[in-house]
Amino acid sequence: MSDFAGMEDMLQDFLTEASDLLSGVDNKLVDLEKRPDDKELLNEIFRGFHTIKGGAGFLNATEMVKLCHRTENLFDKLRNAEMTLNPSIMDVIMASTGVVRDMFAELSSAKQPSPADSALLASLDAVLAGETVAAAPAPSTPSPQVPDAASVAGFSGEPDWNQLFHSLVGGDTHVAHVTPVAPPAEVQPVPAKPAAPTPRPAAVGTAAVAASAKDTTIRVDTARLDQVLNLSGEIGLTKNRLTCLRTAIMQGKVDQETIKDLDEAVSHLDLLVGDLQNAVMKTRMQPIGRLFQKYPRLARDVARQLGKDVELVLSGEETEIDKTMIEDLNDPLVHLIRNAVDHGVDGPEERLAAGKPAKSLVHLSAEQVGDHIIIEITDDGRGIRADVIRQKAVEKGLIDIETANSLDEKQSLNLIFLPGFSTKDQISDVSGRGVGMDVVKTNIQKLNGRVDVTSVVGQGSTFRIMLPLTLAILPVLMVRLGTQPFAVPLSMVREILPIRSEDVQRVSGKATMIVREEVLPIRTLASLIGWPVSGVPAFGVLMQCGESNFILAIDSFIGQADVVIKPLHDIKPKGIAGATLTGDGAIVLVLDMEALLSVETQDTKAALFA
Repeated sequence: MSDFAGMEDMLQDFLTEASDLLSGVDNKLVDLEKRPDDKELLNEIFRGFHTIKGGAGFLNATEMVKLCHRTENLFDKLRNAEMTLNPSIMDVIMASTGVVRDMFAELSSAKQPSPADSALLASLDAVLAGETVAAAPAPSTPSPQVPDAASVAGFSGEPDWNQLFHSLVGGDTHVAHVTPVAPPAEVQPVPAKPAAPTPRPAAVGTAAVAASAKDTTIRVDTARLDQVLNLSGEIGLTKNRLTCLRTAIMQGKVDQETIKDLDEAVSHLDLLVGDLQNAVMKTRMQPIGRLFQKYPRLARDVARQLGKDVELVLSGEETEIDKTMIEDLNDPLVHLIRNAVDHGVDGPEERLAAGKPAKSLVHLSAEQVGDHIIIEITDDGRGIRADVIRQKAVEKGLIDIETANSLDEKQSLNLIFLPGFSTKDQISDVSGRGVGMDVVKTNIQKLNGRVDVTSVVGQGSTFRIMLPLTLAILPVLMVRLGTQPFAVPLSMVREILPIRSEDVQRVSGKATMIVREEVLPIRTLASLIGWPVSGVPAFGVLMQCGESNFILAIDSFIGQADVVIKPLHDIKPKGIAGATLTGDGAIVLVLDMEALLSVETQDTKAALFA
């Protein structure tokens, strides 16, 4: 039986509030290192920790209360000027808050927290007694978990395209079976046992507070719920009006005035449903600052481990994004921030020699641009040399020399997203295994987004993530292959072109078209999904997928639509983002073009056009 039987709702409320409080405490502690004499900041830290202790006491979490009480006493001595903050004391404090967060993870599994490590308690007692504590070793920040092969490849079980179409659409299909490839194994070095308690980074990886299950709750402004309620009431009134008109028409009243009233009622209902849809979507939107607040401590801990002086500057925290995307953004941002501190920024001596301030700045920002969210991680470090990236990619066998020589600077920089790529010659606790940036790109693509990198040698680098506002509704272009409709994300579509036989040219045996003096490859939708190619497709959709432009050859197109994507449980071949329904009830598969283009089907060896 659970240790908290009958208290599940109370426990969840505590974890939600206390996790936010602890993230705030961690951020304020990072600020306190810069302003150790700020009494008001110390008071805020004390109040936050005191609130956490009070909630833990109400839940009878005795071990958490003991740890919080010792740490609270330390804060009290600091704010009363009975001791002076130094790096060693801050390490002990950070170690304590890290253990408190670990205790949250135990509580999220409905278990009472285990006692804190005796070495940590001894260090706290020593500091409280005024004894000098040796500086703790740098923290060992856990890497976010690498997805398994099935999740990376987009597979769930054995079903493939044939089973998908038979179960959803019906009809005869000819599809090549695709086998997922396992990702490279990750070697985990055995960390040395620390001589003193070390500050544990805030739990920002996949082993976070609620690692056992994703948080399914959401905080919603009551004003937004009031708007939903008002719109629901108006829709109810319009429904009653339509019911009356329906009765009148069924009784034979089909005069011009009745038809006009029906048209007005339907139009009004259409507007109300659109407003309701937007209002409901806003209830899913959350400020991204709730995610950003976890990272200042992460940057501080990694920088201290590496002997660097780094400040993480946040902006755009009020930018709103879909709640589910906030959760899935966590691991990519952890990787990018750690890489910025490890690879991006240079050490103090190197910076001073280059005429830079000893302290490095890493900026994490978010802003809404149109119907997308732009997140940028920028550092003022040494920058990335494209020639070094190409050389490393060749050395590791990721590309051949001929391919490397054909890449421009931007394409070369994006090689860092290849699986297995790393510029590190030695593996450390921070980086060097060649899995981080691959995970970043994979996870961003799952959110229908894209990531790229720009860099100026000697000045720094910027990683730019572009995401849709929400995952619930996706603007798409409806196309047809034969009579079967498909949907492609509208964000990738640039224009629709006619395809004429005389415009198709062969380059190295592959079909291409020249569009505004640019030679673009033609990829038929049929060949991508493994269907037989017959005849010359009538239309081509000029698409941009990552850094590549190509023409997707289709038979016809239907038009633009905003669709609600439904996930396909148990049946999901690579290349399918989900399914939706048209107005007449037909099932439409929503294509994941990034994943689809990475699949080589058996039919691609056939001639493109018969």
